Amino acid sequence: MTVSFTLPPLMKKELDVVASTGYYDNKSEFIRDAIRTLLAARRDVRSALACALYDREEISLGKASEIADVNIEEMKRMLHERGIARKVGGSAEEMERTAKEVMEQIGRKPI
Repeated sequence: MTVSFTLPPLMKKELDVVASTGYYDNKSEFIRDAIRTLLAARRDVRSALACALYDREEISLGKASEIADVNIEEMKRMLHERGIARKVGGSAEEMERTAKEVMEQIGRKPI
């Protein structure tokens, strides 16, 4: 995917020399790492992204909980708080993963 955006002059200069520092091979690698770092540090942003993607039906409930780094029940609560209706259904893999997580939460070994 190609993304276009505008940077302030100093930030553009910094991005232009990032490869010469030896920390990154190119600008794209730096930007990917910057986004991953931001998302790792900002739980609120991860949660908002997970909810938005789920609301658009681009990801499943299980994937949303994975992105937000919360369990299924917490993800359901977050969706409810944002007024996002849960979708019914899902793949067999998704249902199996959800069942396994529920079993672990109640202290039982998955079958």
